[in-house]
Amino acid sequence: MNWNNRIRQSHRWLSIIFTLAVIANFVSMAVTKPAAWLVYAPLPPLFLMLVTGLYMFVQPHTRRNKRA
Repeated sequence: MNWNNRIRQSHRWLSIIFTLAVIANFVSMAVTKPAAWLVYAPLPPLFLMLVTGLYMFVQPHTRRNKRA
């Protein structure tokens, strides 16, 4: 398994974790005032998704430059 596949797979799993954290956040806001850790729980996966997403975005451009 090369780095591209690992980055893509981690980005997919991070998106699932992020979605579940946001859903839990909305459910807890509907029921009662949520704890601070639950409010900020979506931020770490979101930051990691930013990093992996930017990597996947830039990668085709760097490949194109290597071929030329």
